[in-house]
Amino acid sequence: MCEVAEAPDGLAQLQEIFFGTKPYTGIGRTLKFRPVELEAGRVVFEGTPDETVYNPIGTVHGGYAATLLDSAVGCAVHSRLAANQAYTTLELKIAYHRALTRDSGTVRAEGTVVSIGRRVAFAEAKLTDGHGNLCATATSTLLVISR
Repeated sequence: MCEVAEAPDGLAQLQEIFFGTKPYTGIGRTLKFRPVELEAGRVVFEGTPDETVYNPIGTVHGGYAATLLDSAVGCAVHSRLAANQAYTTLELKIAYHRALTRDSGTVRAEGTVVSIGRRVAFAEAKLTDGHGNLCATATSTLLVISR
């Protein structure tokens, strides 16, 4: 009898994507941010915004912060899923506390799972600048689905 290897759970999937043999790609590559910490229910991304992500008024576009926060909450939930589960965002609420500029330094988005059930997960994230200032926060509701 042949033994079939069990598919990796969400945490193992993210470990391979972020820190495995393949280079990390996707939206992080486009916006120049990267995963730096990963554990079950918690993910941290870091990036250093520059003028390539500025808006017309001379600050970092809000979409940059929103993408970091969305990535952090989504991946935090992903890290708690079973191999046969996936997720999709139902709601993402962002609050901007402080503008980002190239002088913000390396920004850090930390996402954590608040609770996770069979069908719905709740997560939150905060974005701080290189000086430790709170720049934005997010809450998210995510639908947990079978693959």
